[in-house]
Amino acid sequence: MLHDALLLFPDFSLIVLGLALVQFTPLKRNVWDGVERLVYFVLFPALLFSTTSRGHASLRGSADLLIAGAAMLLIGIGLAYAAFWFRKADRRCVASGVQTAFRFNSYIALAVADRVGGAQAVSLVAVLIAIGVPLCNFAAVWALAQHAQANVLREILRNPLILATVAGLVVHGMGWSLPGLVLPVLDRLGSASIALGLMTVGAGLQWRGLGRELPVGLWFLTIRHLLLPLSAMALAAALQLPPLQALMLVLFAAMPTASSAYVLAARMGGDGPYVAGLVSLSTVLGAVSIPVFLAVMQH
Repeated sequence: MLHDALLLFPDFSLIVLGLALVQFTPLKRNVWDGVERLVYFVLFPALLFSTTSRGHASLRGSADLLIAGAAMLLIGIGLAYAAFWFRKADRRCVASGVQTAFRFNSYIALAVADRVGGAQAVSLVAVLIAIGVPLCNFAAVWALAQHAQANVLREILRNPLILATVAGLVVHGMGWSLPGLVLPVLDRLGSASIALGLMTVGAGLQWRGLGRELPVGLWFLTIRHLLLPLSAMALAAALQLPPLQALMLVLFAAMPTASSAYVLAARMGGDGPYVAGLVSLSTVLGAVSIPVFLAVMQH
């Protein structure tokens, strides 16, 4: 397990570096907000389009992986929604924090995939992101119960990660090839996305509000970092996924929750500080859950 933790040391070091920069240098949060938009709208889409368009994975060849990924997330959504039955829990906290149980941090997922399995693993995670983003966004917005389904669909159709993945799969499916001059540009954009994406995760860590409804929050994070990976392992075995697909599914299930969960809660009238605390704690727990399940799957 020590070897697996050391394998991911560079990635989590970049998260710590981002936290240190925002705390101890003039590069405060307003700077990192712009960096995160650059990563989200330009750099990560370039990485996803590049890997999927080159045919490292396809929807046809990853059908069982898609089924397993969707089933795993639906299990997480169902377990998270059970928190609404907690009688003494603050309903606003539950509605705001429920998303932290099943949403995932795409930045860390892509970085870990690249570290563990290279371009082929990245393309498999891209396929999981393509199915996971719309499913999780719908469930998160539904729980907050502030907007109609049409708004959820609009967010999905405008999501740059989904658009880039679908575009890459279309290019691959049609048998097209990208011009030779374009490929190095995409490779460089993709390489930059990993480092900057991880640093923005660290820069966004916040702890205020974590003490409110801590038992409910711990239930959400137990789902995120224990029950989801165990469900993924069971699904991978049941569907007899190939080794790399099984590994990516389980690691994807062990990811920290999405940094943007705070933004969604704050924008829709939820308890933003409470969600920010859960996101930060989930990021720390991810430094443990990812190496643990990587070791389990490999050994």
